[in-house]
Amino acid sequence: MIAAMFSLALLDLTVYGVVIPASALLLAILTGPSLWHGTTIDALDLAVVAGLYLAVVVLFRVAFTVFTVANVLGLFLCFGTGLVLGVAVPVVYTLRRGRYLSDLGLGLGNWKQAVVLGLILTSIQFAITLFGYALPAPADWVPLLVMSLTVGAFETVFFRGFVQTRLCASLGQAPGIAIAAALYAAYHVGYGMDVQGMVFLFGLGVVYAIAFAVVRNVLVLWPLLTPLGSFFNNLNGGDIELPWEAILGFADVLALMVASVLLGRRWLKRRNREQTAAALPGRSPGAA
Repeated sequence: MIAAMFSLALLDLTVYGVVIPASALLLAILTGPSLWHGTTIDALDLAVVAGLYLAVVVLFRVAFTVFTVANVLGLFLCFGTGLVLGVAVPVVYTLRRGRYLSDLGLGLGNWKQAVVLGLILTSIQFAITLFGYALPAPADWVPLLVMSLTVGAFETVFFRGFVQTRLCASLGQAPGIAIAAALYAAYHVGYGMDVQGMVFLFGLGVVYAIAFAVVRNVLVLWPLLTPLGSFFNNLNGGDIELPWEAILGFADVLALMVASVLLGRRWLKRRNREQTAAALPGRSPGAA
């Protein structure tokens, strides 16, 4: 992972999107068969992943290629809906399947390792991209930063915590990581990105996926690593201009994401209390 991050400064972006996945594949082959087999294929998991992925891509595609900036309200409603669905649906689905939020990387498990690894990778990325970068006026970068934090939260929970985790459970670590990284790259068609850009993001997606797989905690990627990369890309591209009011819109979307997680945690605690009470001697499952 560290070598892959340093390679951002050395390799052409398209070459990066080929070399890094190829290197990861070689390491996976050398590691042995343990990375190539899942437990049992869960058809419902795969169906929900596919359906939600398609819904998110369609919403983003409509937002950025149908409404466009000519209809800001329509663009933001489609975009924001996709972002919220990408967090709220995985939370609800995970709990309804009798699983825990930690399955999505939302918890305190391995949080120290996640923070340390995240800081190391973020420091390298910052040194390559933003160190010494002359920021424009605050009005030109603060809204972009808030957008990057919001989109980064969505991508971390949806693609790493949900899509990757469910694919790895059914197919194995190596296939799950590869497919999740490919889906992450391909979903950018919703933004209207070209193939060359998606090839690069496939390579970067492999790095992010492996980082999450190592610690299984979203803190390795958010709120530093993925938002930083997105922020630099948007800032350096110079093709996105957001008014100050956009901060409120993205803050609302982020608040809805956080609310879905908090409500899920509250529901989980109640479920655990009911299960504990039902297991007590002399108590029936339906006892008050």
